[in-house]
Amino acid sequence: MPVFGAIAMIQFIIKRLLSGFSVLFGVTILVFILFKMMPDPARLVMGQRADVASIEAIRKAEYLDEPVPVQFLYYLNDISPISIYEDTPKNKKEYRYSKMFSIGEKAVVAKLPYLRRSYQTKRRVTEVITSALPTTAILAITAMGLASFFGILFGILAALRQYTFVDNSILVTTVLGISQPSYFSGVILGLVFGYLLSDYTGLSHTGGLFELTDLGDEVFQPQNIILPALALGIRPIAIITQLTRGSMVEVLSQDYIRTAKSKGLSFAKVVYKHALRNALNPVITAISGWFAGLLAGAFFIEIIFDIKGLGFETIKALQNLDFPVVMGSVLLTATIFVSINIFVDLIYGFLDPRVSKK
Repeated sequence: MPVFGAIAMIQFIIKRLLSGFSVLFGVTILVFILFKMMPDPARLVMGQRADVASIEAIRKAEYLDEPVPVQFLYYLNDISPISIYEDTPKNKKEYRYSKMFSIGEKAVVAKLPYLRRSYQTKRRVTEVITSALPTTAILAITAMGLASFFGILFGILAALRQYTFVDNSILVTTVLGISQPSYFSGVILGLVFGYLLSDYTGLSHTGGLFELTDLGDEVFQPQNIILPALALGIRPIAIITQLTRGSMVEVLSQDYIRTAKSKGLSFAKVVYKHALRNALNPVITAISGWFAGLLAGAFFIEIIFDIKGLGFETIKALQNLDFPVVMGSVLLTATIFVSINIFVDLIYGFLDPRVSKK
């Protein structure tokens, strides 16, 4: 049986990886199609007054003079970690690869995905994304931390006070929280606590998480993350509260909980050692799945609070028709979504062997 179980688990992992890869491939196709519907990139790079020779040089460098299917293959080659290039000093400097082996005048290389260069700043898109991603990650992690703490706390409280005023109040509040999009919550919180009451709260409706000092050093500003993280975490708090409450109510009605009570165990020990441990399994899985959604929701929050994160850079690039940055951000966000979903599926598979047999 263990052998068959291991084989089933390996098949389950391969199936999930192939499913994730197919989703990413579909996103890549969609992003490339949208890119081809936009204005001529050569004109965006050189400007409307550029001469014909310069335009043709850019088109050749970006493979725009090739048929669309060939352009797509070149793009796949660039974003793939295993690629084929002519092994020249210029290519090695641009793509930053490690040569694996040669095929005639070309070489099979290993590298990080090459997302090309920004039309506006000429910086590598990878550098633009990696410089902005930590800010978005800090915002999403903080929001998820708040959502997990308060969601589980309120859920336990509602379950222990089932059908009372406390329970009903929490349920009504969570319904309101679920119905509020994060950008709406951000506008209200920023207006009330970051503008109207800023003299009392000490908070601001704008301000980056990292600000430059007179010496040129970046210093983290913890007060600037409170309102954005709260605005981003309101919906997850409401959902985690309802999940925790429902799971706790179900667990508290089980026979082994009644047995624990009949043995004379203290109320706190029954709740936190026996009930909560079993009730949190589906909640933890939901929390891990929600993290990817927070990264996407952070895009709007960063614009509202003027936070220079990945969302801010993506929206700015979209306004400037800087397509490589937009395409890179979309692919990265899709990769994070898929990776977290695969991770959650694998956790389900290990915790419940029945899942891996589907």
